[in-house]
Amino acid sequence: MHLTPRTPRPAPSDLLTIAAIVLLGLNLRPVLAAIGPLLGAIQAATGISSGNAGLLTSVPVFAMGVCALLGARLQRRLGSYRGVALGIAVVAVACALRAAAHGTAGLMATAALGGLGIALVQALLPAFIKRHFPRRAGQLMGLYTTGIMGGAALAAASAAPLAQQLGWSAALALWGVPALLAALVWVKVAGAHPAGGAAAAVGLPLRSPRAWLLLVFFGIGTGAYTLVLAWLPPFFMQLGWSAADSGLLLGALTLTEVLAGLTVSAVINALPDRRVPLVLALLSALAGLACLIAAPAALAVPATVLLGGGIGALFPLTLIVTMDQVRDPAGAGALLGFVQGGGYMIASLMPFVAGLIREQTASLGQAWMVMAGGVVVLLALTARLAPPGRIAGAAVPAS
Repeated sequence: MHLTPRTPRPAPSDLLTIAAIVLLGLNLRPVLAAIGPLLGAIQAATGISSGNAGLLTSVPVFAMGVCALLGARLQRRLGSYRGVALGIAVVAVACALRAAAHGTAGLMATAALGGLGIALVQALLPAFIKRHFPRRAGQLMGLYTTGIMGGAALAAASAAPLAQQLGWSAALALWGVPALLAALVWVKVAGAHPAGGAAAAVGLPLRSPRAWLLLVFFGIGTGAYTLVLAWLPPFFMQLGWSAADSGLLLGALTLTEVLAGLTVSAVINALPDRRVPLVLALLSALAGLACLIAAPAALAVPATVLLGGGIGALFPLTLIVTMDQVRDPAGAGALLGFVQGGGYMIASLMPFVAGLIREQTASLGQAWMVMAGGVVVLLALTARLAPPGRIAGAAVPAS
C-alpha cells in the first residue's frame, strides 16, 4: 500500500514567533497589577486586612518562585512548547475564575493559580529564546520583559474604569481573554516550529557563588517592582487621589518601564559590560524612592518617571546578566530558574511586609525607606557583576 508522505508544516516566520513572545509577556502581570487600583473596592467588599491584601501580590510571586525552581525538571518533562502552552492556559483559567471569586479565599486561590501559570512561562520561555535566537537573545529578552511591563501598564490603567462598568470581579476576570489569545497564538507557533532535541539534564547551580549573587540581586530588585505594583495606588489614594487617577499613575509608571525596557533592548548589544546601565538604573530607582519619601504629592511625576525608568531597566538587565553566564539553552534555563525561583521568593516578602507596615503605622513611608536601603545594597553588589570573561571561574557550574 502506497502511503503519501505528510507534508511538513512550514516553520513560522521570526516575526510571528517574536509577536507570540511579546503577547505571552503581556499576560504575565495583569493578575498582579490590576489589584492595586481596585484594593479599596476589594477591601470594602471582602473586609480583607492590609496585611492579607499584600498577600494578593505576595502569594502569586512566591508561587512563581517555587515553580521557577523546578524549571530544569519541567524543561525535561514538558519541553518549552507544551510547558509554555500549559502555563498561559493556567493564567487564562485563573483570571476567568475571578468572575466568581468574591471572597478572600477565592482571591487567594486564583492568585496562587495564576502565579503557577506565570512561573511555567517564565521558567521555560527563556530556554526557547536561547535555543532559537542565540545571537539575539539579549534583545528578545528585552522585548519579552518589556511586554511583561506593558501588560502591567494596561492592567493598572484600565482596572478602575472597567470596574466602574463591570464590577471589580469582572474587571479582574476579563484578563482571561487576552491570555486565551496568547495561548492560541503560541500553539500555532509551537506546532510549526521544529521541536529540537531533548534538553540535557542540568541541575541547579547550588554551589556557584555567582548564581547566589544573581539570585539575591534579582530578588531585591524585583522586590522594588512588586512593592510598587501592590502599594503605589493605595498609597496615593491615602493622599486623596481617586482610584482611577492612582491606577493611571501606576499605568504611567509601568509605561515608563516599557520605554526603559525598549531602550535596554535597543542598546544592550553595544554594552557587553552591563554594570554601567545597572548603576544608572539603580540610581534612578533610588531617586524615585527618595521622591516618595520626601514629598510624594508634590513629586508624584518625577517619582513616577525615575522609579519607572529604574525598575524598567533593572528587570531586563538582571535577566540579561544572568543569561550572559551560560551559552547552552539547558544551562540558561537551569540558571534562570534558580535565579528567578529564589529571587521571586525574596521579592514576595515586600508587598506583605509593606501591608503589615501599613497596618501598624497607617502609612507606607517606612516601606519606601526599606526598599531604598535594598537599592543601596544592589549598588554595592553591582561591582561584582563584571562580564564572565573578566573574572576567573565566573562561568556558573551546574551541580
